[in-house]
Amino acid sequence: MHDVDFSVYPDEVVVLVGGNGAGKSTLLEHLNATLVPDDGELVVDGTSITEDNKAHARREVGFVFQDADTQLVAPTVLDDVMFGLQNYGVPSDEARERAREALATVDASHLEDRIPHYLSGGEKRLVGLAGVLVLEPSVVVLDEPLAGLDPERSDLVADRIEQIHQEGISVVLSTHDLEFAAEVADRVCVMVDGNIVGSGTPRTVFYDDTLLAEANLHPPSAVRVVRDVGLDSTARPVTEADLVALLAGAGDSDAKRTPRFEEAEDV
Repeated sequence: MHDVDFSVYPDEVVVLVGGNGAGKSTLLEHLNATLVPDDGELVVDGTSITEDNKAHARREVGFVFQDADTQLVAPTVLDDVMFGLQNYGVPSDEARERAREALATVDASHLEDRIPHYLSGGEKRLVGLAGVLVLEPSVVVLDEPLAGLDPERSDLVADRIEQIHQEGISVVLSTHDLEFAAEVADRVCVMVDGNIVGSGTPRTVFYDDTLLAEANLHPPSAVRVVRDVGLDSTARPVTEADLVALLAGAGDSDAKRTPRFEEAEDV
């Protein structure tokens, strides 16, 4: 990591994208002081974080790791979600009630008596998320939250992420899935070689060919379809829903469509 200038604001979803080794996970691990910078400064809610007050960062910034097994430590799901609260001295009855509320928030109440390591990948992610939410952080950080999940589990985790954002919690996540990034991001940050080389809304970033080429990324399918078919890209669709809306409008006016091929009189 070098020369990184990165901020997270209230009530936003920030998505980090970039190739393998770009520094996404390393940057995320600084946000809750899993790592502390050798040079520069980490400030969380107005407090400069050092080795002596890392607990403040970890209270304010909850981290869900890519490998959910690394943060599942208790014999049952309910015990696991209670674990952080009990470390902070919360009485058992209160911790149990808050843990059940957190599991309900991520639609995982039915898992409370299960053994964590026997859960599916998607279920483990939800339990890890509940274990973070129970501490009532102002920011939730997720490293590759959809990695290794099938489409159904991916949709479930994505829905829960959107749900906690709607409840007023800022979300920062990394992903290789630009379709997912286009769906959830308020702001996209592109990383290359340990630095953020560009950022903006999905409609700004995913239509910036130079920036994507620098990061060795391909735009979401909606962007590629617009260009391949020759649609008017003024609206800059980035999601499937955006594209459907554009196509519906294009059907009403031939002026919105630019032919990709033109018939020649002589062949």
